[in-house]
Amino acid sequence: MLLTKAALVQQLLRSSSRRPSYPRSMATSFNGKVDRYDGITVDSAIEPCPSADDFSSRLRVSLENWIEQQKRTIWFKVDTTHSHWIPELTRNGFKFHHAKGDLAMLYRWLPANETCNVPPYAHTNIGAGAVVLNEANRQILVVKERHGLATNHWKLPGGYVEPGEDICDAAEREVREETGIIAKFKCLIAFRHVHSYAFGCSDIYFVSCLTPETFDITRGNREISECQWMKLEDFIAHPQVHDNNRQLAIKVQEYLQDKKAITMSKAIHPISGKRLCVYGIADTKDD
Repeated sequence: MLLTKAALVQQLLRSSSRRPSYPRSMATSFNGKVDRYDGITVDSAIEPCPSADDFSSRLRVSLENWIEQQKRTIWFKVDTTHSHWIPELTRNGFKFHHAKGDLAMLYRWLPANETCNVPPYAHTNIGAGAVVLNEANRQILVVKERHGLATNHWKLPGGYVEPGEDICDAAEREVREETGIIAKFKCLIAFRHVHSYAFGCSDIYFVSCLTPETFDITRGNREISECQWMKLEDFIAHPQVHDNNRQLAIKVQEYLQDKKAITMSKAIHPISGKRLCVYGIADTKDD
């Protein structure tokens, strides 16, 4: 049947709007970056693939190549702008490892004859509390929280350690934010460890002893309802102090008796070359 000129034009327009279908051999593999465990990490910001069909083809060819090369863990770092990758990745055996900000990290363990040894991500949160101790009159700085289930209890100032922040710096920052007091890290007194806490993670809370450099309180209104100096013995005996905080205060008493605690020194990591903190037991009598 002969087509009119108008019909022929319409047929050409329809055919040109269809997505071209390339043979599998034409799909290129992702390059990725080889890690020290002989795995591969593909970053969607570095190797974007806007089309879902093209991504499916590239992923299939890439997996074939990586299996042939006996690679181990394959990681895909996916930005939210490329979130259409995620359904295809999960269909191909990838699992979620973690998400942070605008990024999701998925992985697939390739060796079929070995048990996956990819460690879980961020299973422990780190907190920092502070005993701001005025040794001259055995007073410590105590606060009451504005929000939460224990707003009527006195406690030590403190909070979560921020990413890239040292424990000692976090303790100083929390004291400054909550009370306006400038205090400097002296030593670690104790720490507590609990499981299945915030976000289902384990939680380690380090309690440091800080030496105050200022004494006038300027309460932070956002999180704190009350703040004051209190005798250490009064804090231990106070009915509005939880047993956990009472135990920590008793550890302060023990520290004052023998002056032994965990102090911090700084060093350089032998592999990464980055600065690190080394904590160890020391005699602080002469400090």
